[in-house]
Amino acid sequence: MAKDGLPTSRWSRAARVGRLAAGQAARQLGTRAANVTRDDEERAQALERRQIETAEQIVAALGTMKGAAMKLGQVMSFLDVGLVPPEHREAFQAKLAELRDAAPKVSFKDMKKVIEREYGEKLEDVFETFDPVPIAAASIGQVYKARLDDGRTVAVKVQYPGVAEAVRADMQNLGMILRLMKSVAPGLDVRAVAEEIRTRIGEELDYELEASNQRTMARAFRGHPFIYVPDVMTSLSRERVIVSEYVTGRGFEEFKQLPEPDRNRIGEIIFRFYFGSMYRLEMFSGDPHPGNMLLLDDGRMAFLDFGLFKRLEAGAAERELRLGRLGVEGRGDDLAAELRKHGFLTRGEIPADIILQQFRDLTWWYSTDEEVQLTPAIATQVVIDMSDPRSRYFEQMRHENLPAEHLFGRRLEVLTLAVLAQLRAKNNWFRIMREWGYGDDPQTELGRLEAEFAAARR
Repeated sequence: MAKDGLPTSRWSRAARVGRLAAGQAARQLGTRAANVTRDDEERAQALERRQIETAEQIVAALGTMKGAAMKLGQVMSFLDVGLVPPEHREAFQAKLAELRDAAPKVSFKDMKKVIEREYGEKLEDVFETFDPVPIAAASIGQVYKARLDDGRTVAVKVQYPGVAEAVRADMQNLGMILRLMKSVAPGLDVRAVAEEIRTRIGEELDYELEASNQRTMARAFRGHPFIYVPDVMTSLSRERVIVSEYVTGRGFEEFKQLPEPDRNRIGEIIFRFYFGSMYRLEMFSGDPHPGNMLLLDDGRMAFLDFGLFKRLEAGAAERELRLGRLGVEGRGDDLAAELRKHGFLTRGEIPADIILQQFRDLTWWYSTDEEVQLTPAIATQVVIDMSDPRSRYFEQMRHENLPAEHLFGRRLEVLTLAVLAQLRAKNNWFRIMREWGYGDDPQTELGRLEAEFAAARR
């Protein structure tokens, strides 16, 4: 175990998650047994107490683990996958939201050692001022506010001591999880998927690589009318420290309370940034969650954190767009053939009409030509249809596979949907998708502004 209390061994981290799951199963069993002698009101109250306790224990266990396990908790904090009954969902979500920005902190004394070890000199010799109180806590590091000698205010992200070892331990346990998944989806290429996850998560530990990713995205969006990516101070970024431009704005919990027209506009920006980066730039941040976006005073959205980053292989984006076109056009036989050709269907014969219906159920919110207001219930149903035993396609999934190259694209799709659902954003998402899939002219004001930006850049 690391000195700061962060468990780093494979077995201690697996045991912590295992104890959490086993403890919850035992408590739920106890609650159900006790409910036999309770009336309806008492049963409801007992369930509510149990769900709140569950959220608190998840926060405590996953929050202190950091690394990949912490990232799981962050995803749970805004993706409602039907874990609790609707009447208790708000309280559950409120507790899990603590994982986004209020993760347990590592002392500044320990973080300062990381900084000075990376620079090889005293903190005061690198920065004019450095606030020891972190302004944010992420899955593998904390963010501080500092000022350079030239007067610029910067954000300094520092990796937790011992987190690299902890994440590597998580990745060793990954095989155990994927082997369980293979019992559901026999066609799953466990080795390829595990390698893709390990590569992406491993890259996230290298802040110099993250600085390069962010610099690339900042360059791609420089001068953009409504998207902003902060600049990176390359000369000050190291393997475990990244220094970037400090930006201020309203966070997710604040701007999701704005009037509907404002939320719709923000939702469209988020959709265009994440989906547009994947299909237009063929690279994207694989971590769309509320803590990585700010609404600036001038109306632009700033996007942060480019550690979990994916550059697509040549042709992968167009391959996905072609699959989408076949589905939209109702060409079930061609869709099945294309899926089989590229390894999405592994064995057995699934009727084309069933494949087409599955496509529609998973993508209808952005593949149907109508205005859709997204809600947590919609996001939940899509996730259930995609990967849950409650899905009508669960048995069919045994004949399906998600090629490793497309793994993080589907993650982006689901998590972006979850964010938009929390905003309850409304738009004709299909019309926006057609800009990338069919080359259509934009139908929204933001789309026209983006088209002008792209034309000017060309």
